[in-house]
Amino acid sequence: MPESEDSAGERGLELSRVFEAPRERLWREWTEPERFADWFGGREAHVPVDSVSMDVRPGGRWQATMHHDGVESQWGGVYREVVEPARLVLTFSDQPGEEAHELVTVVFTDLGDGRTEMRLEQRGTHSRDLYERTLEGWSSFLDRLAERLHDA
Repeated sequence: MPESEDSAGERGLELSRVFEAPRERLWREWTEPERFADWFGGREAHVPVDSVSMDVRPGGRWQATMHHDGVESQWGGVYREVVEPARLVLTFSDQPGEEAHELVTVVFTDLGDGRTEMRLEQRGTHSRDLYERTLEGWSSFLDRLAERLHDA
C-alpha cells in the first residue's frame, strides 16, 4: 500500500500517495485509455476501455463511462494544463453538458529510486460531506492504481 496523506473540507480535497513507480509510468496511467480504464473506479466499478477517450492537450476533452452497482455514470471534462510528465489540470464532472464541474490538479514528483509522489487536489462547489465521500472514492481508485503498479 502506498504512503498517504488525505484530507477533505469545505473547499475541496487533497490526497498524496507515494508509489513504487517512475513518474513517467504514473503519467501514462492517467493519460492512456487502456491503463486509465483499469484503475479508474477502483475494484468495485467497471470502466469499459472503449468508453474512454482522451485528447491530452490544453483544451482537449476526456470522457469515460463507469458502471457501479447497476448505475452508469458518464464522466468527462477538459484538460486545462498538461505538463508531461509532471502536472495535469483537468475539469471533472459526472454531469456532462452542465456548467458545474470540479477542477482536479495532479502533480507527479520524482523522488528518485523509481519512486513518485502523486498529489491530487480537487476544488469546486461540493459540500464538505460530498468531498468526504469523494475522498473515499479517490482513495479506492488510487488503491487499485497501486495494485496495478505492484502487479506490473
